[in-house]
Amino acid sequence: MSNEKLKIILDEEQIKRALIRTSHEILEKNKGTKDLVIIGIRNRGAFLAERIAALIKGIDSKKVPVGVLDITLYRDDLTTIAWQPIVHKTEIDFDINKKNIILVDDVLFTGRTIRSALDALIDFGRPSNIQLAILVDRGHRELPIRADYVGKNVPTSLNEAVDVYLKEVDKKEEVCVRKVDDK
Repeated sequence: MSNEKLKIILDEEQIKRALIRTSHEILEKNKGTKDLVIIGIRNRGAFLAERIAALIKGIDSKKVPVGVLDITLYRDDLTTIAWQPIVHKTEIDFDINKKNIILVDDVLFTGRTIRSALDALIDFGRPSNIQLAILVDRGHRELPIRADYVGKNVPTSLNEAVDVYLKEVDKKEEVCVRKVDDK
């Protein structure tokens, strides 16, 4: 894949504002933090989940449990991504039964990652409900999945990719759309 043209769609301040807005929406919809837990999909979703939890604590003065979910073994394309995929640790050290889960990821595209995450979560228990918080929704769903909270809707074509850069991983903070070669 070659980068033809890069377009920044969210800068550091816009990402921060989107997460603040999402945090307020989560609190409003859930009427506070009672029975609320936040679980981020590894990798960037986990960092976004931590940020949302910190923002909620700043707004509501209550700490919300945060977990990290690795979906590697639940992917439907596992055999195509690597002969020996790297499985990371899932870190959910609290009970999810009867909880309101906010599942967090960076980009919503086909919906297959979220489907994998839902399968993985159900192995941990039976939550009251699962809500989805996404930084960027780029469309092109292949499964009937929608986000409850969206930082930014970005219409894209199939020959574009959305790249999320976070300081924790990438040492910079922005979301870009780039053209990619046809497959």
